[in-house]
Amino acid sequence: MKKLMIKLHEAWLEMLMAGFMSNSANKETLIDFSDILFRHFTWIENEIVNKREDYNYNRTPVPIKVTNLHIILKDIIKRLEEIESMLGDDDLGFRIKSDITYFKNNLNSMEDEEVKAFDMQRELPDISLTKEATDALTLFLFEETYKEYELILIYNYLKAHSSDYYMNRIFQILIDESFFHLKRFGDLSAKMGILAVPRVVMKELYQVDDVIQFLKDGIDEEIIAKEECRNLSDAVSKDSSELAQFFDFINNQENYHISLMRDALKHYISQNK
Repeated sequence: MKKLMIKLHEAWLEMLMAGFMSNSANKETLIDFSDILFRHFTWIENEIVNKREDYNYNRTPVPIKVTNLHIILKDIIKRLEEIESMLGDDDLGFRIKSDITYFKNNLNSMEDEEVKAFDMQRELPDISLTKEATDALTLFLFEETYKEYELILIYNYLKAHSSDYYMNRIFQILIDESFFHLKRFGDLSAKMGILAVPRVVMKELYQVDDVIQFLKDGIDEEIIAKEECRNLSDAVSKDSSELAQFFDFINNQENYHISLMRDALKHYISQNK
């Protein structure tokens, strides 16, 4: 089961990256499929948790640098076929196999397209940024794409190991918000030609022993993230009001994240006196 979970993790990431690469109708389908693979990943994880087995989110590298979409789609199909071979005949196994069959049929019929997500041009369509703004955006995307991926895994791990419905509601909101941010930042990275797979998250970050300190640190990190978004908005505002408004939008979302984490902190303390 642990190996299966790792394989699903890798397939989810590769499908998501393929979605970022696409500039056609394939994009929405690939990202939808990646969302389903993430659910598969969490379902298998739940089976492991129910068996009270230890595990982590370590995985092997996921190479994605291709010149044409069909190259990565063929690799994804191979991954899916390997996952198929590992599944049992229970209801969960049948569900995942059925989804994979549908995925493969669609991936095999997708029209090919040239991939420009790795050309390092660092330019956005219809937006001309100064070098200073370009450098600021590049650094932000490298850092925040990883950060959102990290947060998805951290909150997912905490949720998988919690039976507190109040805390799990908050964790799920934060997972959903991080997915939105990850998808927007990944799409921007691909358009700028700097797409990259987030590095592996160290287990010490999500296997949390002190939840109170974790939440306090998380609130501080969200405050820092707000400042980074504000600074980036200022950096790009002279060149693109649309881009500046987007980062203001992200910045303002962090306010609610901070509020949620403060609620979680109060609740956790009250339940663990």
